[in-house]
Amino acid sequence: MRRNQAKLLALAGILCAVAVAGSTLSFPVFGSKCAPVQHMVNILCAVFLGPWYGVGAAFVASLLRNLMGLGSLLAFPGSMCGALLCGLAYRRTKNLILTLAAEVFGTGIIGGLLSYPIAILFMGKAAGDIAFYAYVVPFLVSTAGGSILAGALVLALQKSGALKAMHTALEH
Repeated sequence: MRRNQAKLLALAGILCAVAVAGSTLSFPVFGSKCAPVQHMVNILCAVFLGPWYGVGAAFVASLLRNLMGLGSLLAFPGSMCGALLCGLAYRRTKNLILTLAAEVFGTGIIGGLLSYPIAILFMGKAAGDIAFYAYVVPFLVSTAGGSILAGALVLALQKSGALKAMHTALEH
């Protein structure tokens, strides 16, 4: 049991490091930094680790990105909501398309809407300066790109048989 947990934690750490390193490939859209690699990592966490490790990895990646000046406070609601929803979707259905859609909805819509109060309370944005849905579009752009990357990667792993082998290795 402990050996399995160590494997899961090690993979979560590696995926977290990929998310942080990948955040150097971000681009600004309106008031947020779009980091599609984080969303790819959310989906990989959903497929390999489940929702709770995914949320943990998203939190740690967001924290590290903020400490390193590679992200903003808006990374927390976007990445964590997406990780939770896509992790739950994959756990319940094992359907990749539904998992990708859950990531897009969780990050783009829910995370985008939750970013509004965070921007006002913690980032000093005036309520009149931004609309409550202002972060939805940039989050959707970011998560769509990351979801496409993750979908292509997971499909390639499925076709090669590596996905099944990786799941087997993580279970024992």
